[in-house]
Amino acid sequence: MTTLLIVLGAIVAYLIAYHTYGRWLARKIFQLDSDANVPSVALNDDCDYVPTSKGIVFGHHFTSIAGTGPIVGPAIAIMWGWVPALVWVLVGSIFFGAVHDFGSLIISMRNRGQTVGDIAGRLLNPRVRILFLLILLFSLWIVLAIFGLVIASVFRMFPASILPVFLQIPVAVAIGVWLHRKGANLLIPSLLALAVMYLTVWLGAGCPGIAGDGGALGAAIQSINSTLASWPLYVWTGILLTYCYIASVLPVWMLLQPRDYINSLQLISSLGLVVIAVVVTGLIGVDGQAITMVAPAVELSPTNAPPIMPVLFITIACGAISGFHCLVSSGTSSKQVRNEKDAQFVGYGSMLTEGFLATIVILAVAAGIGLGWPGEEKFAGQTGTALWSSVYGDWAKVGLQEKIGAFVVGSANFLGGIGINHSMGVAIMGVLVASFAATTLDTATRLQRYVVQELAGAVGEAAPMLNPAVRPFQNPHGATMFAVLTAFALALLAKPGVTWSWSVAGTGGLILWPLFGATNQLLAGLAFLVISFWLWRRGKSLWFAVLPAIFMLVMPAWAMIDRITVWLTPGQERPLLAGIAIVTLALEAWMIVEAVLMWPKTKGVLEKTLPPLPQPASTTQAQPQA
Repeated sequence: MTTLLIVLGAIVAYLIAYHTYGRWLARKIFQLDSDANVPSVALNDDCDYVPTSKGIVFGHHFTSIAGTGPIVGPAIAIMWGWVPALVWVLVGSIFFGAVHDFGSLIISMRNRGQTVGDIAGRLLNPRVRILFLLILLFSLWIVLAIFGLVIASVFRMFPASILPVFLQIPVAVAIGVWLHRKGANLLIPSLLALAVMYLTVWLGAGCPGIAGDGGALGAAIQSINSTLASWPLYVWTGILLTYCYIASVLPVWMLLQPRDYINSLQLISSLGLVVIAVVVTGLIGVDGQAITMVAPAVELSPTNAPPIMPVLFITIACGAISGFHCLVSSGTSSKQVRNEKDAQFVGYGSMLTEGFLATIVILAVAAGIGLGWPGEEKFAGQTGTALWSSVYGDWAKVGLQEKIGAFVVGSANFLGGIGINHSMGVAIMGVLVASFAATTLDTATRLQRYVVQELAGAVGEAAPMLNPAVRPFQNPHGATMFAVLTAFALALLAKPGVTWSWSVAGTGGLILWPLFGATNQLLAGLAFLVISFWLWRRGKSLWFAVLPAIFMLVMPAWAMIDRITVWLTPGQERPLLAGIAIVTLALEAWMIVEAVLMWPKTKGVLEKTLPPLPQPASTTQAQPQA
């Protein structure tokens, strides 16, 4: 019954937040105007700037911001108890994350779709622009290197997800071309795409339901799945980054938009199935077994875990607030929204949806996992708190497989309560995880391309003598090539403490991964700083942005300082991580000092306006009257 009350309470809380706090921000603070000239229309180039219906932009935005963050973060943080995790997800997503995403989206739309890093240079000063872009470059570099490893790991754990994830690509291209050329209504293509995608999930799962466990076709598919799942990590990383290069340079309407949109249909419908299952199993249980919370409500001292303060707020990023989201809001989504009034639905609504996903993850790993872990020998015969203790007994031993696996298996257990075959349930949830990661990866590549281009332009402006050297990186292909090759180079390295060999190549993203949580949340604080300056210059109310800004600047810095003391401890030395952390803290301090010095000078003073857009030359001459 607890699971039922939590899911219903979360739905009510998010609906109320959207129609009260979200509406207040939209109407009173940002004053959304349906007649405003938006970047997607003013700069329409049919490639990056493309006016798009709010349903498709929502699909792109939601699947891009979500990734595996709202899955892995809560699945780790629940070790401190499901209550602290749930409270931070609910409070964070409504008052921190949704405001951050919505604000970043609107400010970018009011600045021709520029990224938050570029805008910072005009709202504060040019030095801040370069500092901000460097932090963005570093953060996205880690995302690109690590997400290839995450997706490859998901493929290894759940081979049934491989076929559906790759069959999404031709389906997306077909839908994109159809909609772009025909301008057709979304309903029919959406239903067709959803049906085809669930068919691919059924195929990937080995055709469960056919006599003989899928028959000859099922056996052939499972054999292919096993072969593909055995491919080395670096091979999968190379394949995925190659796909990302193509997706980044193609027009958004051809692959990025439609794939994200049809993914959102599948992912939200899968989420809906889990919600139905939670409601049903909360009332009647599963096979006569009641659904109970097997995770502790509060556990402040898990074995080998760091202190809950401040690490909880770094561990759960996506699902509560994540700095990566400001890049999506200001990098891709702001170039696609066709009406300013769509921004509340896209920016504020997507973050609340992600918060709800994080809530479902908490229930899956706190209660669903208690029903058992079929097919995993080391957990054979275990259920309830005994299984929980086996999975989560030691912070240091809860690896990627356990984190993602606990969510997938726990959710599949819920689905079993409404009659869905366990193999099919695992396939549905495995595809959900892999698809979220894949859509974040290709969006992150496009974002890194924008950042590289903007950084190259900033360097060229600051030091004209370097223009010949940086000019290739101002080109979309050159910038994208830089993004994928540097990410692949990092990924090819071996994870810390392991001698390099081809068998471990592809795990290099883990070298810098311990820094990502704090750096990502620091980015959220800096984005809030930009939002606060935008409001301050216009004389608007800003308490709702300043308070989260302070919190999200303090918590990551606290966590980073705590990690530095560990990384400099004899016997635990990690000089590379300690050095990068110190430099990052120095950049943060520099930006804060710049902001403090600028603050009293900017109240009510609008920033320098962007130069006017060039007017298209007239192609026709006035003809005389006959």
